[in-house]
Amino acid sequence: MSPARATVVSDAMAAVLARLHHADWSDVGRRGAEVLGVDGLSVTLAPRSAGPTGEVLWSSSALARRFDDLQFTLGCGPAIDTARSGRPVLEVDLGQVQPHRWFTLPADAELLPVRAVFCFPLGIGAIQLGTLTAVRAAPGELGDQQAQDALGLAIALTAHYLDRWEPPRTLYRAVVHQAVGMLSVQLALPMADALLRLRAYAYRSGRPVNDVSHDIVTRRLRLGPDTDGTHATTEDKD
Repeated sequence: MSPARATVVSDAMAAVLARLHHADWSDVGRRGAEVLGVDGLSVTLAPRSAGPTGEVLWSSSALARRFDDLQFTLGCGPAIDTARSGRPVLEVDLGQVQPHRWFTLPADAELLPVRAVFCFPLGIGAIQLGTLTAVRAAPGELGDQQAQDALGLAIALTAHYLDRWEPPRTLYRAVVHQAVGMLSVQLALPMADALLRLRAYAYRSGRPVNDVSHDIVTRRLRLGPDTDGTHATTEDKD
């Protein structure tokens, strides 16, 4: 599949695109995933300068959201590469990805389970808004028409957000930003280092970053100083 070819969507995807302005996102995501033959779709707001700190706007399934969380925790992955480069990243089998490319993501993703990932940029030229990510539990390529439909959906979402963008009332990772601010003060760390410390603990404990962040913000958990950012923490009894 060549992303450079003219995009002609199927009738089924055209029907999904027609609902962009009139249906809720859960309906659009669910129907879009069915047309593409994948197990989940997600859209992440991630300007090129944001690195791995993108904000999930919506996900069509728990599997798609868990994969977004995994990439955020590790700070690497196909969606982050797409956000940085502005180019699609299509991985037909994460099990065949070299270990050094994305740290432990391929092995961790298989446990979700996610085996194939297809990421498309949302943007025009130098304007980079974010990414559309499709995940599938089984390895394998998108069919030619499915690939064209995915590109068509990414283009339509880009136009939608540029034309009708309204910031979400509640950010999915708002609690993460709060927790990072608290850690920065408590541990006397720059914000970037505080985020790394939070990610490291979440990964080491096997818990979602949002759950760990909630415990920090509600003072049920306090990270103690350590040398590498991966040591266990102590409960805040105050």
